[in-house]
Amino acid sequence: MTGPQSARRASELVERGIPFVQATVVRAQCPTSARPGDSAVVLADGTIEGFVGGQCAEGSVRTASLPLLDSGEALLLRVLPDGGPQDDGGFPESEGALTVVNPCLSGGAIEVFLEPKLPAARIAIIGNTPIAASLELLAGLLGFTVTRSIDEPEFGASVAVLIASHGRDEETLIRRALDGGVGFVGLVASAIRGEAVVDSLGLDPEAKAVVHTPVGVDIGAKTAEEIALSILADVVRSIRLEGLRPPKPTPVERPVTARDPVCGMEVTVVDDTPNLTVDGEHFWFCNPGCRTRYAEEAAAV
Repeated sequence: MTGPQSARRASELVERGIPFVQATVVRAQCPTSARPGDSAVVLADGTIEGFVGGQCAEGSVRTASLPLLDSGEALLLRVLPDGGPQDDGGFPESEGALTVVNPCLSGGAIEVFLEPKLPAARIAIIGNTPIAASLELLAGLLGFTVTRSIDEPEFGASVAVLIASHGRDEETLIRRALDGGVGFVGLVASAIRGEAVVDSLGLDPEAKAVVHTPVGVDIGAKTAEEIALSILADVVRSIRLEGLRPPKPTPVERPVTARDPVCGMEVTVVDDTPNLTVDGEHFWFCNPGCRTRYAEEAAAV
């Protein structure tokens, strides 16, 4: 996949809200088939679209990429041959970088930047008020996907539900958000009224802790815009410091991994992974060469 093709494919996946990892070769030391600028996308089921090297290098990229869809953190992957610079301390382990030894490489090495591309967190806003309008504007500027409604709101997989309806159906909306697994429910209300609304629901302590009222960080806000700023600061703080995440969608079944019995590489098992059954036991390999070698050794026993 060329640079423009990769960019178009990545844009398509982002638009459709499909999570993936963008893999880009940033360094290649010959002999290797990959070149700087080669790129691919890695999907949650292990599918790789594009080119980042031969079968073994591709396998290393796949195995390193899939956990990033959970962590959301970028990673520099160094794929080195046996006896590579890591043996003499040339590539010490460091935060944000991973060095793996790939015995399949023909003396070359590559470095691949792996960047997870996850759908923007969604915030559902309910209300036809100046505060609701300000929340919609500011949340969009902060990079959130925003839905705003008055009647029959859809919460979906929202990271937060913010209720600025000024007394309209607040109890019903809170209950619906909690039943949907939303981890942050913000109610715009005075301290006295907010407490009365929450108490009327008879929530257990765990559910009660999810409802924030009066919602917002205390910055002395007075205008609708300032109140919206304080509310979104509360949401961002919960995401960045407390690990707030949206309800998990139906999980994509991730491929399992196995250890190549010949070279010792960790292999992600997908449809085209070389494999072999010997004496009723199944084995997976990083490439056909390891499979052939194992079959020959097994036949000689």
